[in-house]
Formats: sequence, structure tokens, C-alpha cells
Amino acid sequence: MSKQTDILEFSDAELVRKLCGPNHTNLALIESAFDVYIEAPGSAVHINGDTPSRARAGELVKEIYQRLERGWPCGPSDIRALIRAMGQGKVKAASAEAIIPFPRRSPIVPKTPRQEKFIHAMRDDTITFGVGPAGTGKTFLATAYGASLLARGEVNKFIACRPAVEAGERLGFLPGDLNEKVDPYMQPIWDALHMVLGRDEVDRRRAAGDIEVAPLAFMRGRTLSDAFVVIDEAQNATVPQMKMVLTRLGERAKYAVTGDPTQTDLPNGQPSGLAHALHILDGIKGISQIHFKAADVVRHPLVGKIVDAYEAEFSRPTDGLDKTLARSANSDG
Repeated sequence: MSKQTDILEFSDAELVRKLCGPNHTNLALIESAFDVYIEAPGSAVHINGDTPSRARAGELVKEIYQRLERGWPCGPSDIRALIRAMGQGKVKAASAEAIIPFPRRSPIVPKTPRQEKFIHAMRDDTITFGVGPAGTGKTFLATAYGASLLARGEVNKFIACRPAVEAGERLGFLPGDLNEKVDPYMQPIWDALHMVLGRDEVDRRRAAGDIEVAPLAFMRGRTLSDAFVVIDEAQNATVPQMKMVLTRLGERAKYAVTGDPTQTDLPNGQPSGLAHALHILDGIKGISQIHFKAADVVRHPLVGKIVDAYEAEFSRPTDGLDKTLARSANSDG
């Protein structure tokens, strides 16, 4: 099949430069995915390849340009997500209601259809469960959505909590004040807050009491009102702990509960409060559940393959794993 060149003309050369990415990183991803060669002189994009490949690459280039026109970010992870979407036969802009806006910075845009559903659910429902494997953006999106509400004055407080399973009853014996004891367990929350609000804004709001991050046990006896609350790593909450925190819900409050029911660190035989809550609260109006899959992983592309491999292994009879471990032991010996 002969190769020809399509020329796409755009009105803004600066947006075309952003479309290319640093050192043409974005173009390299598109070239690799569709077996085309792309150049971007000025405000035009030249795509060389066979007809079907040029058409698919051109569709993606136009989508990226339109996103940049809206002020949406389009880094390598966004490009990979769009390429995956094209592999599933669709590429479309997320709806305006699924964009997480921020004053003075680019909005957060969902990278997969389930991420979009998760944002819709947090907007529409009072309690939203986002569950699934690591790397699917659950914690980041929940934190970003709550931080956006706080930044825009739609809630008065952002509260994040998670069970400090590793510390257990020994938390009081760790050195430092409460923040120094707890912060290592809450680092994913702090990382997300710093990314979307900036370190200075986070420090200012933390000092003012607008942002609170604490172990799950510290929610006992409180009523959480006019706040967005993230309950992270919820698979490590016991059934009584989950009941306790869910019943802290006050007026004008919303919850996002995130975790992976398959990865609990609770002692053997102790049921996960997250799995229990998902079962008994299913179907209640105002409570939604979004179940992420390996296809939603937005970290390194290998993470999704690792998740798939583990899921496939654990779905096999146990003797398969036993044989693998035996072979490994024999080779080591």
C-alpha cells in the first residue's frame, strides 16, 4: 500500500507546538501507535503513512488540538489514554460536567470512561465508592474533586482520612507531633493536594483549618458537615470503623470512598469494611459505586499488564501457583 501525506492546517502555531510535546514526545507516541511519520512546521501537521493509519492519526491529532483549545492538559499520559480509547473504537472529548476546574490552573480531565463516571458520580451523589486496582486514579481524582470544591468555595473544609493499619495501637509511640506521626501514611493525599492547589495554598489552608488529614479513628464522635471527605485505602477499615465514619455524614457533606477490596492489610479472618459496605449499601439512592478495571490504569503502561497478570493468576486453581513457586525454589537451589 503506497504511503502519502495528509496536511492538517490549524490556526494557532503555539497550540501546535504544545500538541507536539517537549522534544516531540507526543508526536513520537502517535507515530509509534499508528506507524506514521509526523512533522509539524508552523501551524500545520504533516502525517505520512498508509491511508487507514493517516486517518486514525489525523483524528487523534485533531482531538488533541481541540483539547488544547479548551485549555485542557495533553501530556504523554493523556495521549496514551486517547490511543487506548481509539483502540476500543472511540475517541471523544469528556463532557463539560466531568472536568474538574481550578482557579488559575489547568483543569483535571478524566483519562478513561470510568474516570469520567467517577467524577459524574461525585458531583451527583452524596457518597461515591471508587474501587479497583492501583494506578487507576481513584485517590487523585477524589482528592482533586474535593480540592476543587474547596478552592471554589462550594465547601468549607476538605477532610481526608485513612486507616493507619501499619501503625495500629503504636501510633502514639512514633516520634513527633500528630502531623509528623500521620503524614507518612497520608502522603498520596498530600501529593495530590500539592499538585492541584500548590504547596503554598495547601500550607495556608491547612494552617487555617480548611484542610484536615488524619487517621480514620480521629473521625469518631464528630459530625462532618459542609465538607468533602475522602476515605482512602478503605479496604483496611474494619466493619465497625466503616460504619462509624459513614455515619459521621452531616449536612452539605459529600464522601468519596476509595480502595481496592482485593488488597486488604487487615489480619487474616477480619472482614474488610469496604467490601462489607459495598455489599450492604448497593442500590441505595444517593450512594454510587464505580468499579475500576486494569484498563483504567493510568500509571506506567506496564502497571495495567501487571494487574492483569495477577488477576489471571489468582483466578487459576491454586496448584498452578504452587507449581510455579516449586519451579522457582528448585532453580534457586
